Amino acid sequence: MISSRVTSLLVIVASAVLPRTAASQAADKQRICSQVENHSFTVGTWATYNWTGGQTSGSTMRMAVVGKEPHEGTTYYWYEITIDDPKRPNAKMILQMLVPGLKAGVRTVVMKSGSQPAMKMPPQMIQMINATPGTNMAAEIARQCNEMDVVAWEDVTVPGGHFRALHLKHPHSGQEFWVQPDLEFAMVRATMEDGGVMELTGQGTGAKSSITETPTEMPGLPVAPPPR
Repeated sequence: MISSRVTSLLVIVASAVLPRTAASQAADKQRICSQVENHSFTVGTWATYNWTGGQTSGSTMRMAVVGKEPHEGTTYYWYEITIDDPKRPNAKMILQMLVPGLKAGVRTVVMKSGSQPAMKMPPQMIQMINATPGTNMAAEIARQCNEMDVVAWEDVTVPGGHFRALHLKHPHSGQEFWVQPDLEFAMVRATMEDGGVMELTGQGTGAKSSITETPTEMPGLPVAPPPR
């Protein structure tokens, strides 16, 4: 569920106001997907969304970049996703991933559910995330972008404002996305497989980590005993 939402994040290049031909729209998508893979995060930026319809109707989500730290000469960023469901007020989900960008692997994952303590995934689980297609959510964003078909540039009004956005549609899942390249998180509106609609409600700077405690180590995967 979370990974399907996270793939809604498509960071893209600047749009033009003039009408586009199909060929130029396809070229736009190529530039968009390249920008997705090479996007630089800005610490403190955030965007909020709400859902109407579908299985998560009434839920809200915040995407934010809440910190950075160096590792082996590379700058890694803490990318955070927070999901609130009013039907389950004690089930707030916070997911933080330490990544250098969208086309590289995840270094650290921290999760917190409701009032439970924040937990840090063990190394073997991180290896599984990076090795298994579809579970590396950061890389999944770039992959989903390349699979999308271009519909058209359209005017879109959502609670967060009015935007000129590129309409993309997935040929297999039917999911649709409207993205605006001038926004830090780019996604303006999306329709999901279950019929739910997600729309931008706000954006800004100054985001801080939603996890203030020190995460505990999550138990590792059981290791099979050696054969006798």
